[in-house]
Amino acid sequence: MSVAKVIEISSSSPESFEHAIRSGIQRASTTLEGIKGVWIKEQHAVVDNGRISEFRVNMMVTFVLSA
Repeated sequence: MSVAKVIEISSSSPESFEHAIRSGIQRASTTLEGIKGVWIKEQHAVVDNGRISEFRVNMMVTFVLSA
């Protein structure tokens, strides 16, 4: 039997939503073991002078708790 936990994290990138997701997962994996999935809860963009300057995501990360 395994037990999983879900946490919410936010990440941002000046490049794209995909880059924000990848960098958020990469950073989370430095302190969390057993990451099994991610659900993208929200996406936002910051607009500056008519151009997107930052992509932001809120995501739910699921990881298995160790015994």
